[in-house]
Amino acid sequence: MNIDIITVVPELLDSPFSHSIMKRARDKGLLTVQMHNLRKWAINKHMQVDDYQFGGGAGMVMMPEPLANAIDELQQEKKYDEIIFLTPDGERFNQKAANQLSLKENILLICGHYKGIDERIRKQYVTKEISIGDYVLSGGELAAAVVVDAIGRLIPGVLNDETSALFDSFQDNLLAPPVYTRPADFRGDKVPDILIQGDPKKVEEWRHEQSLLRTRERRPDLLDD
Repeated sequence: MNIDIITVVPELLDSPFSHSIMKRARDKGLLTVQMHNLRKWAINKHMQVDDYQFGGGAGMVMMPEPLANAIDELQQEKKYDEIIFLTPDGERFNQKAANQLSLKENILLICGHYKGIDERIRKQYVTKEISIGDYVLSGGELAAAVVVDAIGRLIPGVLNDETSALFDSFQDNLLAPPVYTRPADFRGDKVPDILIQGDPKKVEEWRHEQSLLRTRERRPDLLDD
């Protein structure tokens, strides 16, 4: 999978993709993540990529020309399955969306900044708009890191045990059950006997029951879905 990211602060994304599972995915050649500094396509020697919004009001807007030129140039190198704008008013990102995007080959992410991007870029180029939650960040870079991590770990071969992702929270619209490791008795709090007895069928039934209970208690809206 190839993911390109257009941003005005690429330095923010160096660390998230240079460690742990994302680093492993890149080292294996399963995931390529490349940051593109929007200022490369700035409109003048002052590296300008934003301007005041028409109609007045506080906050700057990312101009259409730099973004259009950046996207046009990148599209000459590869055909994108999705051009995604990360924005608070986008579709709420969830595990289903991550599963779908993990099947794509080439994705382009646009990180908003300031008051966002010119609406004409959204109309003419963007194929999908994503929000990672009902709050506003300083820019789309952290949201991009979340999206890349969520879909990157689903690529076959990235995780040491590929079945691990199948039992994550939200994969079947349920929260994951409680998990335990050694010691079996920690300060008087013991691991449930059923997990120690080793009957796979009973363990599977227990985990499913616990998932239902936890989901009903913490996220009943998932059961409605």
